[in-house]
Amino acid sequence: MSTAPSKTLETFDNPNPQRDYTIRIDVPEFTCLCPKTGQPDFATFRIEYVPDRLCVELKSLKLYFWSFREEGAFHEAVTNRILDDLVGATDPNFMRITGTFNVRGGIYTTVVVEHRKEGWVAPLPVALP
Repeated sequence: MSTAPSKTLETFDNPNPQRDYTIRIDVPEFTCLCPKTGQPDFATFRIEYVPDRLCVELKSLKLYFWSFREEGAFHEAVTNRILDDLVGATDPNFMRITGTFNVRGGIYTTVVVEHRKEGWVAPLPVALP
């Protein structure tokens, strides 16, 4: 098993493809470099998705996030890239990525990006009395 950073995202078959359900993954230790200063940026990422046929395998996801540690990236660009890579690997019905970046220069940044598969309709929420 690899323990080195990797851009390879592994998947496995959705065990319940007949049902819409949400998977939430929190990644609290994301780091990359500021493309202007080279100083480290720190963020927490939240991945929320409704899988179709595939789910992302968590160890490969960890190594994928680790692979950004030495890369310079603007917050907006890296959040969109992560969404594109995860959508490319899993082809979900819906995916939302929220990147909450720690303070840089007195400013906090949160970037939210979404993907919705064409033709997929979100189930209505159930309101219980």
